Amino acid sequence: MARNPNFRQAVKSEQNLYEDIIIESMKIYGQDVYYLPRTIVNENTILGEDVASSFAAAYKIEMYLENTEGFEGEGDLFTKFGVEIRDEATFIVARKRWSQTVASSSNAITVLRPKEGDLIWLQLSNKLFEILHVEHESPFYQLSNLPTYKMRCQLFEYSGEDIDTGIGDINSIQSDFGYRVSLTMDSDGTADGYTVGENVTQTFTSGTILTGEVAAWSDSDNILHLVNFGADDGAFHLPVTGRQVVGALSNNIATPSAVTEEIKQSENEQNDTFETTNDVMSFLDFSETNPFGDVQ
Repeated sequence: MARNPNFRQAVKSEQNLYEDIIIESMKIYGQDVYYLPRTIVNENTILGEDVASSFAAAYKIEMYLENTEGFEGEGDLFTKFGVEIRDEATFIVARKRWSQTVASSSNAITVLRPKEGDLIWLQLSNKLFEILHVEHESPFYQLSNLPTYKMRCQLFEYSGEDIDTGIGDINSIQSDFGYRVSLTMDSDGTADGYTVGENVTQTFTSGTILTGEVAAWSDSDNILHLVNFGADDGAFHLPVTGRQVVGALSNNIATPSAVTEEIKQSENEQNDTFETTNDVMSFLDFSETNPFGDVQ
């Protein structure tokens, strides 16, 4: 028997009303977040990863945080390697608002839906979450349409990505937790100093060009802090003394007299101990002949 022709599920006016109600509820009960699309810089096609990913934009939009009683996941784990925070969260966003706010033609984004690997900055807790999976069929065609996206996310672990969104709180993740070096310059330079966020270059005697991003510049002691630096030959290099550092925007030119690595660590870490010790055998035991078997 055929369906009753007097009842229709795909009534456009009802779909629009349902979608507007969802949007209004999110504006009332949701949270203001920033959506950060990921830009693939140099993808490893074998492992399917991109260590050098960059996040150059942030779009503000309201989302509903489904975890009303706190973050999900394994929470805080205390292991012999330190403390790991494995918070997880589920965000819901209206498709219509996504198209208007994030996927707008005026924005530098090429995908038509939230994408796995992109980030969400939750202002409520000042945390970045990475999207693991996007569910695009929930709720499942209640009015023969799909009004929302549901994104399952986990707390983002920063590992050297370039974050330059124009939002100070978000950008500070890079400068606070990224690997960086400090250069003690011999003077202020030829201009008024370096500009935070600009790229600087240093050319070695071999012709190799090292490029870095200014994380901070101190006029009082002429110290330049650099992050995201890399050379055009693909090898790892630290800045060197005695060679000019040129600012791309400020056109400032100065020469470093000292270069120091800045490695943030907690009071319980032993990096310095391992680096300075002369006796490897004092903390590594090479007497074990069968490391995969039982202790004899």
